[in-house]
Amino acid sequence: MSFDSLIPAGSRWSFRTAMVLAMAADAVQIFVMPLFAEGALSPADDLLDLGIAAILVRLLGWHWEFLPAFIGELVPGVDLVPFWTLSVMNVYRKWKQEASEASEQKPQEPPFIEGQYKSL
Repeated sequence: MSFDSLIPAGSRWSFRTAMVLAMAADAVQIFVMPLFAEGALSPADDLLDLGIAAILVRLLGWHWEFLPAFIGELVPGVDLVPFWTLSVMNVYRKWKQEASEASEQKPQEPPFIEGQYKSL
């Protein structure tokens, strides 16, 4: 059984969208923002982080991985680490693990044996 069959299509779309947005936000912060932003206290950079955090929570729900990513993105110099991408990857990894464990733990119905149940 493939993992894709365990995940609803809407959830796959949410994770793909979240990953693309996280990668785009990290790319903008690493390659574009340093060219025209005011530096560490850039309101454009902070607004981008706030917007990405809100969108990721809307797409994937609240996860603790987003809090250190948001704080790390606000620290000058540390914001060059792709925290948004790493946090979405970690949420996906944990979600995939939980889905596979849930599929393995499905209770099996005992086989029906004729004559096993007698009427009173």
